[in-house]
Amino acid sequence: MSENALKVLYRLHNSGYQAYLVGGCVRDALLGKEPKDFDVTTDATPEQIKGLFRNCRLIGRRFRLAHIVFGREVIEVATFRGHHENNDEGETKVSKQSDHGQLLRDNVFGSIEEDAQRRDFTINAMYYNIADYSISDFAGGMQAIKNKEITLIGDPETRYREDPVRMLRAVRFAAKLDMHISPQSGEPIKRLAPLMANIPPARLFEEILKLLLSGQGLATYKLLSEFHLFEPLFPQLAPLLLQPGSRENQFVEQVLTNTDNRINTGQRVTPAFIFAAFMWYPLEERCQQLMVEGGLNHFDAFNLALNDVMHRQIQRIMIPKRFSTPIREIWQLQNRLPKRYGRRAYQMLEHPKFRAAYDFLLLRGQIEGGDLLELAEWWTDFQEADEEQRKTMLEVLREKEGAPARRPRRNRKKPKPKV
Repeated sequence: MSENALKVLYRLHNSGYQAYLVGGCVRDALLGKEPKDFDVTTDATPEQIKGLFRNCRLIGRRFRLAHIVFGREVIEVATFRGHHENNDEGETKVSKQSDHGQLLRDNVFGSIEEDAQRRDFTINAMYYNIADYSISDFAGGMQAIKNKEITLIGDPETRYREDPVRMLRAVRFAAKLDMHISPQSGEPIKRLAPLMANIPPARLFEEILKLLLSGQGLATYKLLSEFHLFEPLFPQLAPLLLQPGSRENQFVEQVLTNTDNRINTGQRVTPAFIFAAFMWYPLEERCQQLMVEGGLNHFDAFNLALNDVMHRQIQRIMIPKRFSTPIREIWQLQNRLPKRYGRRAYQMLEHPKFRAAYDFLLLRGQIEGGDLLELAEWWTDFQEADEEQRKTMLEVLREKEGAPARRPRRNRKKPKPKV
């Protein structure tokens, strides 16, 4: 258990407030997994929490939260949530819903029993009490763990409409915990999947990272497709995946398989690579369309298509510039990797994004074969070769493809300085 979480729990408890660990940390501990995040819930209001901790900042508009900051670790503290009875003017001001039933503002506080009913899934409604070291299970979370079942608390359709991201969370937990979504919780998802369009693109970016960079990306992707949630997230790619066994399907699944392997073996991954892969075939399709309909050459069509595809995607998922820039570089280098004459091959090796672009090319080659695979294998050999072998490889390539011989560089005499 996090020492910092214990500090927060004991300070709240010693100040006369109730204090519980809740949610994923309790669930993961019961499953024998190491908790990553520690969430605390209490009857103290956000302002009271802030008064106890100098290292506290209040965040959130829909529901006020307190973040207690300990260096890199942040302990999130939430006040018990209550029900939405708009009985008086005060509660009307703090609770607000959209026409689709989505919660826009949710600052309604209540008791621990009400808070449990407001949690999303039964497995996340278990509370560890620092006062007597007991676990309170208000919604049958223990039984759900035994049954390996993801079940929503309350009416599924109402809860999904309150926050459509719960549909993504159901899929994520099912894949992460190797469980299944209960029939009553799974049935409305396909019908309500279009509600994902109401979620801000910036929030969806964070959710995508949790979905695809958790070490169970392939299993998550298959569940997203099964419940029709993939299309609202990647509307340009989804139509290209309708045919099972297509190169697009193979490419996406191989990218996710490789990503899962890297994460599960402790290697570094970047979201830029996955986003570049998910938009590559829409980019190729748009490029061909511009060449045919607009009569553009490949270079111009490719750059126009690049901007079009990126613009459409960020309307659904906001991709920060620190990732969108590498995505563009990976794509653009796919056109430069075939050009290897002279110093170009050496210059390419020194490019900061060469390794990502090479890995991308290698994946494309493994799926599509032919010239792409031959090109990828050439770059594999070139990286591993010594200087003499590299010169030989470039000479062989020049002769094979009939490139013009290199002209010797003439030493130009420097003009004599004028007296």
